[in-house]
Amino acid sequence: MIDLGWFGWITWDAHFFSGLVQIIFINIILSGDNAVLIALAVRGLGHRQRFWGIIIGSMLAVVLRIVLTAFAVALLKVSLLKFIGGILIAWIAVKLFTEGHGDEEVRESSGIWQAVRVIVIADLIMSIDNVLAIAGAASGNMFLIIFGLGTSIPLVVGTSALLTVLMDKYPIIVTIGAGVLGKVAGEMIITDPWVQRTFHPTQLEEIAAQVIFIIGVILIGKFLLKDKSESEEAGTRKGEKGLAGTVARVTKSSEEAAIRPFKDVQR
Repeated sequence: MIDLGWFGWITWDAHFFSGLVQIIFINIILSGDNAVLIALAVRGLGHRQRFWGIIIGSMLAVVLRIVLTAFAVALLKVSLLKFIGGILIAWIAVKLFTEGHGDEEVRESSGIWQAVRVIVIADLIMSIDNVLAIAGAASGNMFLIIFGLGTSIPLVVGTSALLTVLMDKYPIIVTIGAGVLGKVAGEMIITDPWVQRTFHPTQLEEIAAQVIFIIGVILIGKFLLKDKSESEEAGTRKGEKGLAGTVARVTKSSEEAAIRPFKDVQR
């Protein structure tokens, strides 16, 4: 046995490696939702900025997940924490859906940090329910938690990079990704301790809540996109009308200036 102090310990037995394998598998399962989230968050960035957005966002999310794991048991007992978190995830899903269907690329450096902020906040909220499984598998060994979560970084980075490329070619994946986040939001809300104690939802009702949030996120996103498109078209028409009026006034003024000398001669 190698004692690493507060960092944990390493033992060469079945219990240690069993915990390590469990944490890696838990992360593989979680990495799907996280990869979708990251891909949606960085899609609006320029191609060069996407790489750094994925790397920085993934690493910060893992670091915060490690910290969160230490407080997992206490956090999961807080009423309405998952409920509020689910509402935030739904809002982030709608936001990423509308931005993901835009044609503009964010070229400023602040765009990277905006994407990273969304990744970290959403990942942190989405991980509240799952870190308990990681903490249980680690049996209090911080080395297992850090090593196990660290192994998920290459997987999340690779999957996110692939998804961003596919989203550029097949925009329908943006819609599917937003639906996945909507499902996560619905699941968090319906499984909140307060909701469970108060309403005692059945398994069918839990599935129904997830479906409602999937459809709701997509419909609200499409409505906002349509409203934005109509506003932009109205602004364009107004601008064209204003430009046409300006050209007409300038043309009229030029014609009057050209005719004025002849009128003076006639007088």
